[in-house]
Amino acid sequence: MKQLLKNGLVINVFTGEIEEKNVLLEEDRILGVGDYDESDADCTVDVSGKYICPGFIDGHIHVESTMLLPAELARVCTAHGTTAIVADPHEIANVCGTAGIEYMLAASEGLPMTVYVMLPSCVPSTPFDETGAVLEASDLAPFYSHPRVLGLAEMMNYPGVLAGEEKVLRKIREARRLHKPVNGHAPLLTGKALDQYIAAGIGDDHECSSAEEAMERIRKGQWVMIRQGTAARNLEALLPLFEPPFAHRCLLVTDDRHPADLLRSGHIDQIIREAVSAGKSAVTAIQMATIQAAQRFGLQDVGAVAPGYLADLVVLEDLDTVEISQVYYHGQKAAEKGTAVPFEYPDVPKRLQKSVLGSFALPELRKESFVLKPESEQARVIRIVPGQLLTEEWIADINWEKNNGIDTDRDILKLAVIERHRNTGHMGLGFISGIGMKSGAIASSVSHDSHNLIVIGTNEKDMAEAANRIREIGGGNVVVQDGEVIAEMALPVGGLMCMHSAAVAAQLNENVRNAVYNLGVPEQIEPFMNMAFVSLPVIPSLKMSTLGLVDVNRQEIVSLYV
Repeated sequence: MKQLLKNGLVINVFTGEIEEKNVLLEEDRILGVGDYDESDADCTVDVSGKYICPGFIDGHIHVESTMLLPAELARVCTAHGTTAIVADPHEIANVCGTAGIEYMLAASEGLPMTVYVMLPSCVPSTPFDETGAVLEASDLAPFYSHPRVLGLAEMMNYPGVLAGEEKVLRKIREARRLHKPVNGHAPLLTGKALDQYIAAGIGDDHECSSAEEAMERIRKGQWVMIRQGTAARNLEALLPLFEPPFAHRCLLVTDDRHPADLLRSGHIDQIIREAVSAGKSAVTAIQMATIQAAQRFGLQDVGAVAPGYLADLVVLEDLDTVEISQVYYHGQKAAEKGTAVPFEYPDVPKRLQKSVLGSFALPELRKESFVLKPESEQARVIRIVPGQLLTEEWIADINWEKNNGIDTDRDILKLAVIERHRNTGHMGLGFISGIGMKSGAIASSVSHDSHNLIVIGTNEKDMAEAANRIREIGGGNVVVQDGEVIAEMALPVGGLMCMHSAAVAAQLNENVRNAVYNLGVPEQIEPFMNMAFVSLPVIPSLKMSTLGLVDVNRQEIVSLYV
């Protein structure tokens, strides 16, 4: 069947021009853009005064971090104009290994949003992580034949690349041999070290937190992914990239975004709105969100309103507000005025469903488990940097007589990361600052990328209660005050994702978020998302693993005590 979108203002992502044109669709493709009329089509849709642009592409996202199953995420994102995402399933792979990758591919099959996959490069991310699986190059190789697998995902182990570790380089070489792109992840890397990292074959990065950092990467040939997620919000700092000569080498990505934020604010459409509100060109932002993402990943027929391209289109009521009227996926209407057209969810094999459930191997914990033995009057404290995934090291004076070192007046809280995959009994224990909690405790099974059990609290009793509740529900987020669970969100799929609709997930997400704010956390802090990255030992400068504190810059375990 041929469809005609009549009298639309077509955004040409190749030239940046906007022209009134008719767009002719046949089946899943764009047949032509120009002076077509009703006689050329079987049906006509008048979009006079509205803008037609390609469907948006999120160039880097972890589906697991939305806490939604792929099909439910597609239902939400499609309504916001997203017709494709490039997902890295390294969260569930760290928990379930290759079965996790298989599960994500099966659970994203046949959706009205293409879920491309980049294979996890770092399972685990570093030798300091204890994960549910270890994936080598040979484990990844069979997946490259899958039509939706595009390449190798973010190479977080940049110290391993710089040190020339054979296991790390073998994964990159295999991707390059197959002419597949390799994603980067090397925050603050610069100069000769950055040259070496790029020369290894790594073509982009989403960890830039300053314009200067991003510009150096573009000048050296990398693509830069401008990230605006729930915890890491880099758009404001990277606004200079929306101008020449840098704009043509950028993509828009969310990386990690919670369901409440997706429903309330949107997806890639929201990043475009924010850029426009900051005075940047909507057309430039749309180019970043469409053709440039397609170019980065070598997608030949995606990301433009042009003959022969897939008919993944967004019809906008208004360009600056990015108000979405209709969304077409492969030529079929997928959403209208903020509501997705109903579709059937994939039938995932029972074998794979079983493989991602019941991921906890952990005994019950007691409050005594969280007590530190004083060895010095000073200790290293992880200090969170607002709006960033970076942390700082704070050498703090510790008052051991006051609540075993916890000092809410100075925002020094207890932090624990507990191994939960293999029942090793390992626990990293120390202090954290920047959360602002005045009472209670919070716990989560979402702790990148090893996804061990992480707990932050103002007292050991509440910490034990929160940790044990996570264990009981098979993963999730929990808030405890005075020994009672006051809010929780169960995430039984790998300890990462729920089985609820986006609306229910968003409400649960809001409930645990608001419960934490009631414990005294300032509302500008996203506690669970910030907490999730405290255990990732590839983002500077001080993190906590199950084996203890990690100095990320030196890539070594360091003592809590000074």
